[in-house]
Amino acid sequence: MTKEQIDKLISAGEFPEHNGRPELIETHISWVILCDRFVFKIKKPVCYSFLDFSTLEKRKYYCEREIELNKRLTEHIYLDVQPVTEISDLFFIGKKEGEIIDYAVRMRKQDRNLQMDVLLSNNKVIHSDMRNLAKKIADFHKKTTIIYQKDLLDIRNKFNDLGEEKLFLQEHLTVDSSTIINNAIDISDVFMQKNTALLANRLNAGFFRDCHGDLHSRNIFLLPDPQPFDCIEFNDDYRQIDILNEVAFLCMDLDAFERQDLSNLFLKYYNDFFPSVETNKDHQLFVYYKSYRANVRAKVNSLRARSAGNEMARIIYLDEVNKYLGLMDHYIKLLTIE
Repeated sequence: MTKEQIDKLISAGEFPEHNGRPELIETHISWVILCDRFVFKIKKPVCYSFLDFSTLEKRKYYCEREIELNKRLTEHIYLDVQPVTEISDLFFIGKKEGEIIDYAVRMRKQDRNLQMDVLLSNNKVIHSDMRNLAKKIADFHKKTTIIYQKDLLDIRNKFNDLGEEKLFLQEHLTVDSSTIINNAIDISDVFMQKNTALLANRLNAGFFRDCHGDLHSRNIFLLPDPQPFDCIEFNDDYRQIDILNEVAFLCMDLDAFERQDLSNLFLKYYNDFFPSVETNKDHQLFVYYKSYRANVRAKVNSLRARSAGNEMARIIYLDEVNKYLGLMDHYIKLLTIE
């Protein structure tokens, strides 16, 4: 669908079991439409180096893939794939008549006040939540597919991609971002060179698995049984990672909320349920993964700042860049590279 068609769908379209005008949330790869009982997610017809939604057939395939993969971790949230149809310039979701112009993932709407990031902001996440979530993730990791083939140095290349943002950030941040980025890349290169054998051993030992891939607080509902949702469906490589890389993303996110107590607690509980940090080298790798995750968040927000529609949005994204650069710098300096 085009943005114009989405606007018509929102203003005058027809949705199952909904009255009134729905709410639209737009990301760089999808449109998310919030209705009374359901949420519909329509993939944008885009093609990037890391995903391809360029054809109707591919968008249908990845809608089905999204349902299949997310059902591994959620219950009663991901429902089905619904056709988006057009009849005489009017648009419908779930209607059998008309020309199918796209597809939408249908999800059961949840209480947004129970999203973990909202609860963290309101200081409502407690220690038992960490235990329940750690058990949920550990149990999932134990049974998901083991990956035995992986380009182990690809993460180093992804880490170094942040260097592409140096010139832009140097012009827009007051901190010496170029020095921070250069130092982090230098340490990352040495660390990866010295720990290639460790990564190979972890790969052979079965610690690389088909994970969630995007495990942070905004993608978790803290219901009585925690429900991590919105895993990566568009690129298997981003999801098939070291389980410590996955855990590090959530722990870095908790650190970003200034809740290192919860971060440490989550790792402790997770390691009790699924021992995966058993040596000092393992812990150093975990810290490296946290630095990598902060690095990626810094780059994403830098790209958002570049394309921001107004100055206020640009400032917000640059503040996020600054935060994540600080976290990356903190973690990378904890690594032993002698």
